[in-house]
Amino acid sequence: MIRFGRTFNMRSFRNTFRLTLALGFVLGMSLEAKTMISKKPFGKTADGAAIDIYTLKNDRLEATIITYGGRVTTLKAPDRAGKPADVVLGFDSLDGYLGDNPYFGALIGRYGNRIGHAKFTLEGHTYSVPANDGGNSLHGGLKGFDRRIWSATVDGETLVLTYLSKDGEEGYPGNLTTTVRYSLPGNELRIEYSATADKPTVANLTNHSYFNLAGQGEGDVLKHEVTLLADRFTPVDKGLIPTGELKPVAGTPFDFRGAHAIGERINQVNEEQIKLGKGYDHNWVLNSGGGALKLAATVHEPSSGRVMEVLTTEPGLQFYTGNFLDGKITGKGGKVYKQRYAFCMETQHFPDSPNKPAFPATELKPGRKYQSTTVYRFSAK
Repeated sequence: MIRFGRTFNMRSFRNTFRLTLALGFVLGMSLEAKTMISKKPFGKTADGAAIDIYTLKNDRLEATIITYGGRVTTLKAPDRAGKPADVVLGFDSLDGYLGDNPYFGALIGRYGNRIGHAKFTLEGHTYSVPANDGGNSLHGGLKGFDRRIWSATVDGETLVLTYLSKDGEEGYPGNLTTTVRYSLPGNELRIEYSATADKPTVANLTNHSYFNLAGQGEGDVLKHEVTLLADRFTPVDKGLIPTGELKPVAGTPFDFRGAHAIGERINQVNEEQIKLGKGYDHNWVLNSGGGALKLAATVHEPSSGRVMEVLTTEPGLQFYTGNFLDGKITGKGGKVYKQRYAFCMETQHFPDSPNKPAFPATELKPGRKYQSTTVYRFSAK
């Protein structure tokens, strides 16, 4: 016994400590290290604007985010042996993001995905937006949110990015004030979007991270096993614009209600929708319907054991399998990104919703607040 004024009972101390530890887990109290956030310079744009990179790190995950496009540039998650790997595609320096690239890690807006014929009508007025994808508009236009510089602040364990999209920017009406909050609660990357406008406008925000759960640049993703909680999807025309139909997935290669490897049915030449998208590049109609934060998808990578769950308040999810990666991009660590070396899961309202009255509405009116949350949750088995 060691005396500190009275007898100290080691057995009693151990039992008390174990009980406290157990209660902490039962009550949801985290005994892990908190998320630490640090900042450093990441270079300058051609016109001399300074870009910063923020690192968010806890004892499970590490993410880096730059103020150019609000892009997730790295995301490190452990495998079944506890070894971390970077599971998102990107570049080692700002130059890569400034150049031509397929939206790696970017915040997308004002309207994520496509708007057919680069036009929409809102409250009796027709607006034209840039036709940067054939005759259609894609991901906000020629200079969408992915190529804007976001203001950044740190709020406790959360990185807060803000951007004012001015009235008429890329053809969209109204001043749109947008806030995106990135955080790492435990084993999750959480993204919370909010926006307000001073005129009627449309808003559909998402993140365009390219994932490879084996590690970025570590081969294709065809063996990744995907589950999508969706009974229907939105078929597209040759411009990848939804036809307006909500088609059942049953009996098609789009049925991921049970786990299927990405490569299992991706080359079915007798499936017209697969040919149009050159693989999967479609919006799934989530069974949750949007509103509450619910599970939308699960992806398992067998070799590493990594599992990623996608939870969202959005009604749709664009599942894209890197069909247009072609080996011409050299990314982080000198890795060459070939076709289907990554997949995207872009939570969203449906493509071309402003022109499809039957789809969930994307109009944002003054006095209303756009709010959306998406979580990428990591584990291993």
